[in-house]
Amino acid sequence: MTGEARSRRARRSGITGQRAEWLAILWLGLKGYRPLARRFGGKGGEIDLIVKRGRTIAFVEVKARGALDEALIAITPEKHRLVELRIRQWLAQNPWAMAHHLRADAVFLAPWRWPRHVPAVAELGL
Repeated sequence: MTGEARSRRARRSGITGQRAEWLAILWLGLKGYRPLARRFGGKGGEIDLIVKRGRTIAFVEVKARGALDEALIAITPEKHRLVELRIRQWLAQNPWAMAHHLRADAVFLAPWRWPRHVPAVAELGL
């Protein structure tokens, strides 16, 4: 694959990811969550969304795939480990959040399907 084809695919993937995150924000907003941060961290270990509802703060991984089943299996143990490092970093910068219930959630998206929000999709080892 040429460098140009790779950069085109990466650009398309980035646009798809941004669109998926906005859909997830809208979906979670309908459920009463308000966004605190978006795309916190860096490449590989980024937290897609950080949202709050009442006394709960959720660190949300957003996965968009061609089919909902593909999205459901897209969070690997390695991805979870990297995101957990970013959660610790965010909590260090926002110590007030430690007084809240902390959760790792996910929103899965696929074409022509309603988004699927899964609260507490993984245990936080904090």
